[in-house]
Amino acid sequence: MKTSLRAALVGLLAVAVQALMVAAFTWPAARIAPRHVPVVVAGPAPAAASVAQRLGAERPGAFEVKRRPDEAAARRALADREAYGAIVVTQGGPRVLVASAASPTVAQLLTQMSQQLSGAGVPAPQDVVPADRDDPRGAAFSALVLPLVMSSLICGILLTLLVGSAEWRGIGLVVFAAGAGFLTAAFVAGGLSVVPGSYVTVAGVIGLTSLAVASAVAGLGAVLGRAGIGLGAVTMMLLANPLSGVTSAPELLPRPWGTIGQDLPAGAGGTLLRSVAFFDGARAGGPLTVLLVWSAAGLLLVGAGVLRNRRVRPGSTPEQHPPTPVPARS
Repeated sequence: MKTSLRAALVGLLAVAVQALMVAAFTWPAARIAPRHVPVVVAGPAPAAASVAQRLGAERPGAFEVKRRPDEAAARRALADREAYGAIVVTQGGPRVLVASAASPTVAQLLTQMSQQLSGAGVPAPQDVVPADRDDPRGAAFSALVLPLVMSSLICGILLTLLVGSAEWRGIGLVVFAAGAGFLTAAFVAGGLSVVPGSYVTVAGVIGLTSLAVASAVAGLGAVLGRAGIGLGAVTMMLLANPLSGVTSAPELLPRPWGTIGQDLPAGAGGTLLRSVAFFDGARAGGPLTVLLVWSAAGLLLVGAGVLRNRRVRPGSTPEQHPPTPVPARS
């Protein structure tokens, strides 16, 4: 292939990749809106039922309303991650409870919505489960996922290209996950103090998320070669990361993409980290299972791919050293 043609093809490929990346990251952000966001309406039955009906009529499909008898039950629902916020109906008007640790974006949305429902000013929302005081808007927490994905992606690629042994690739993945977990947790939980909770638990979640991404990329690379590396990179960077819902909430993304994002490592890792950091592990089983499945599948693919492509050393098989043909007799 001529150099000029090769250069033109590389340029066009780069344009296509850029367009795909721009679309992958901007499209979900441009379509953020509430879609079946779980909220609680609590209070006396007639008044609470009226508020629930108005929610459904004014914002069809935006909220999944759960009824609770009183404010105490509404607070428990938020602490258990059953809902993002609550509207408590009182004689003096609606009061709003939020859990900004679950999603600052949804907390702001619920405050605005309650003002529209009442037609007047409402008291400032009570934050039942607040975000960390050093990161009240959740900006640092949201910024954590992308570098985790990118560094894990790089680790998977390097292990695939530079390490031929399945055993040593597996050891490299485990070493990376452990180091990434403990070092990153020391920085975000200790140095910056933006992720509360047990240091060991936070480190474990970060390490498992890193392992899920890196092992998936390494596994696909071991089985499919360079095409597998590309597939892993596209999946983790252009699909899993923008669909993670970490910067907003899965229920604010277009359906079914928010749900799909929670079945990928970035979304599951972000959700699990929120659960252990702010909600004492409430509803952690689902994202934990997702990360374990991705990690196990990636490690299995690493072993299967290397075993399949392993070659016997030269001189040990007839195939590699065919016998010298005997000249035909005249």
